[in-house]
Amino acid sequence: MLVGEKGRITGTIGGGAVEYQSEKKAMELLKAGESAVHEFVLRPNDKEDIGMQCGGDVTVLFEYVSADDLRWSLLAGAVCDRIEAGKHGWLVLPLDGSVPSLYGEAGLLCGEGVSEEERAALCTTHTVVTSTYYAEPLPLFNRVVIFGGGHITQALTPMLGAVDFRCVVLDNRPAFADISLFKGAEDAIVCDYDNIAESVTLTAEDYVVVMTNGHSGDLIIEEQVLRSPHAYLGVVGSRSKIAFVNKTLMDRGIPEEALKAVHTPIGTPIRAVTPAEIAVS
Repeated sequence: MLVGEKGRITGTIGGGAVEYQSEKKAMELLKAGESAVHEFVLRPNDKEDIGMQCGGDVTVLFEYVSADDLRWSLLAGAVCDRIEAGKHGWLVLPLDGSVPSLYGEAGLLCGEGVSEEERAALCTTHTVVTSTYYAEPLPLFNRVVIFGGGHITQALTPMLGAVDFRCVVLDNRPAFADISLFKGAEDAIVCDYDNIAESVTLTAEDYVVVMTNGHSGDLIIEEQVLRSPHAYLGVVGSRSKIAFVNKTLMDRGIPEEALKAVHTPIGTPIRAVTPAEIAVS
């Protein structure tokens, strides 16, 4: 969460009393030009009762960012570049308030850095807190590749964008590969369903949703996706369609275990009828 002299600028640490008190604390530290670590006790206490009954403690790191310090500008630019490129990175913040470092998979990208032993312990798949550092992996904002630009997709992309997925829509019909139809989408591409690799390169971190305007399109694309890297594959369809597609794909050499990993019919059964309801499911 970023806080300026007039209060919160963007982001959140969860809302509620802790965020309210943290915002006030941040504005005080901003005036003093100081960083700090502060612990909030989420139960009745005599030290600093903020009216919470849920129990536990929350520790908040307040990092002072000087507008005059060029190192922060360089760091911010490097972080943005890394996120926009969809590349892994780790932000390492010293708890003494000095300027953080940014690491990529190949090593230090920005900042003064830490020892190799510390880097190995800090740059992991999750947030790490030690007595001297706070480190977290950069958000990659996973990509969702959606095949089929119909009404469900048009309802789905704003929802996915709202939770920080990067959406790419592909359709073999130019009229349904119009970016103006998909609020929050990153791109819309006219695609040859017989050769999706010409239009998009799938990675092991991509989520794939298949809902073209016909069973044949779904089948062709599902087979290609199953032969490509991906993190998730969901396909629309009825039970009879699923049975037909699975038999066809097994006849073409797709292992049964791979087909069991496909989320089909995609979504949660909530008796959805309209495109918006199906998108919610």
